[in-house]
Amino acid sequence: MAGRTRIVGGLVLLAALGAAALTVPLPGPVALRAWADGLGPAAPLLFLLVYAVCTTAPVPRTVFNLAAGLLLGEAVGVAVALAATVASGALGFLAARALGRELVTRHLHRGPVRAVDERLSRGGVLAVLSLRLIPVLPFAPLSYCCGVSSVRLRPYLAGTAVGSLPGTVAVVVLGDALTGTTPPALLVCYAAFAAVGALGLLRVVRSTAPRRAATGPVTEPATT
Repeated sequence: MAGRTRIVGGLVLLAALGAAALTVPLPGPVALRAWADGLGPAAPLLFLLVYAVCTTAPVPRTVFNLAAGLLLGEAVGVAVALAATVASGALGFLAARALGRELVTRHLHRGPVRAVDERLSRGGVLAVLSLRLIPVLPFAPLSYCCGVSSVRLRPYLAGTAVGSLPGTVAVVVLGDALTGTTPPALLVCYAAFAAVGALGLLRVVRSTAPRRAATGPVTEPATT
């Protein structure tokens, strides 16, 4: 009962964060630029905190990455966006592990659940990295899935940082996508990242698949 209460409470909190993200009006690029200039050196720290907290809920990171490029420039924007990405991934991972790991553990005797859990945990950094490279996989839900799996925190954070780096750099540098059109270069980058991620994930699946015995079944010697 206590575990169910924590899960329900987590879902309610997640729904509230998502509703707030959809209903709270966001300022435009000009207002954001003026706000950042007025804050001076405090702008990167405040932006990191807002980015990390908001994207712990299922809020798209693309908007924050574009804002990082517009407000902070390429070098500082990439550094702050990547740090906030890792912090957001860690928060989502730890929240899911605290709220939902007990539920998954009770179902590990089921074949599909155990297979996914083992492949993700045994794949480690490569598995998480490959999944983070695929743009169509939402960031926050993937953090929750990793949190309820058996993957350890350190490999998860390493895979999240490395796997999120190319997409983060691409969106921060191409901050002019706020004009309303998606630059072709951004689509090419996403396609390349997805292909690399799919290849890495395929390698993880193959390497963690149970190996069949090369020989036939062993027969016991006949007894006299």
